[in-house]
Amino acid sequence: MATLGPISCVTIATSDLQRMIDTYALYLGYELMDSGKVPSEMAAIWDRPSLAGRRFALMLPGGDGRTYIRFVESRTAADYLPFKHFGWNAAELMVQDTDAAAEKLADSPFKIIGPPADLSFSDKIRAMQVVGPAGESLYLTSFKERLPEFDTPEARHFIDRVFIVILGGESAAGLNSAYTELFGLPSASVIPGVISVISQAHGLPAETQHELAAITLEGQSFIEVDTMPATSLPRPELAGELPAAISMVTFGTDSLEPLLDRLRTSPRSIALPPYYGRRAGLLEGSAGEWIELVEN
Repeated sequence: MATLGPISCVTIATSDLQRMIDTYALYLGYELMDSGKVPSEMAAIWDRPSLAGRRFALMLPGGDGRTYIRFVESRTAADYLPFKHFGWNAAELMVQDTDAAAEKLADSPFKIIGPPADLSFSDKIRAMQVVGPAGESLYLTSFKERLPEFDTPEARHFIDRVFIVILGGESAAGLNSAYTELFGLPSASVIPGVISVISQAHGLPAETQHELAAITLEGQSFIEVDTMPATSLPRPELAGELPAAISMVTFGTDSLEPLLDRLRTSPRSIALPPYYGRRAGLLEGSAGEWIELVEN
């Protein structure tokens, strides 16, 4: 059975690559680490040969670490709305001060959809939610103190790396089971919590409780799985293009061998980060999410 973690890359589809680079550099302090054109072997992993030759960019918080945000040029469906669809709903970034981050982003291309607030299940965690220029949703989260139940990274930069990715499906318990079966991960407790951005997107009262669970991965990384409302829709995707907004999440794994029959295409080695010459492959999860795996 393959392992899962850490999170090594979050890929965002965009029609305006330079705007994404400029916005993340100016407002989040991310630095451009690499850019170029999508090589054919990368497009082949995704089973999207028409994406070969499209431009991409890789960025890191303060130029530090190996948890990238990657932008890839792709046409995206106009009917995508944040938190209305199944799949990867958001990337959660560790920050030093959530309230200070809100002040910095108040007049920026990032639209604040959830102002800073303590989480409903822990007043030691403070978070806010924004939507970026490509329709991607980000949580900006700070911890008032370290919590023994969460092995979280320290924020070395004002706005630091992705440490949680948010996945929405028909059932948090079902998603939890799916990842446990695929990767042997310990089952996480499913708890109720207020997720205001989901309620807002579906016209539900702000204090509506949604079931969620935090699945612990390798490398101080997590997947939060959320039960989505009955009004949720499949993620729109144009033929030959990437899924809208957060298209895929890349994770490390100890081996692709147990998953070969689940991969879209045969695994391939790619020299570029986040692969660094290692084999990679892509599979689709039970909520339609794209899971890219790179052998550690």
